[in-house]
Amino acid sequence: MSIKHPPLPYAADALEPHVSRRTVELHYGKHHKGYVDKLNGLIDGTPLQDKPLEEIIFDTADDIDRENIFNNAAQAWNHNVYWHSLSPKGGGSPNGQLLKRLENDFGGYEKFRAFFTQKALGCFGSGWTWLVENGSRLKVLSTPNAVTPIIFGQKVLLTFDVWEHAYYLDYQNRRADYVDIFFDHLINWDFAQHQTESSPVEALRAVG
Repeated sequence: MSIKHPPLPYAADALEPHVSRRTVELHYGKHHKGYVDKLNGLIDGTPLQDKPLEEIIFDTADDIDRENIFNNAAQAWNHNVYWHSLSPKGGGSPNGQLLKRLENDFGGYEKFRAFFTQKALGCFGSGWTWLVENGSRLKVLSTPNAVTPIIFGQKVLLTFDVWEHAYYLDYQNRRADYVDIFFDHLINWDFAQHQTESSPVEALRAVG
C-alpha cells in the first residue's frame, strides 16, 4: 500500500482567471506530488507503509525523530483539503445552516471573512488558515508550515494555503489580493457543508 496523489476535483485550468493553469500545474503537479512521493519513500519498508494517511499523521505528530515523515504526510493531507476548498463555481457567502453558524459564532459572514483574512495575512512565513469545528462551535485558526488541526482533534471544514507557491506566480507578494479572490470567487461552501454533515472519520477521508 502506498499513499496516493489523488486527482484534482476539476481541470487544471478550471480556476482561471483567478488561479492560472500554470500555478495549478506547478502547485499540484510538483509541490503536492512531491510531498506524496517523499512520504512514500520515507515510509517504504516501515510499519507505516500499510497505514492510511491520517493514521501516519497521528502516529508521527510531536515525534521529533519522525518529523520529516509528519511534515510530508501532513502537507499531503493539507493539500488534499485545499483543492476541495476551491471551486470554479465558488465564492460569496454560504447559505442555510452554515450561514446561521457563522452568524452565531462570528457575528455574521462579513465579520467571519474579516477575521479569516486577518488570520491569513498575519500568518508569518508559510502555513495555512483553517475553518474548523471545535466541539460545537466554528473556529478560525492559522498553523505554521505543515501543522494541521486534525492533530488537535478538530474537524476541518476548509483551508486556505498561505505558502507562497499557492499564489506567487499570479499575485506575487500580494497575499491580500489572493485572500479577496478566494472569498469572492473560489471558496467552496458546498465542501464545507459536506464536512459538517460527515462523521469525524468520514471528514478525514473525504479528501483522500
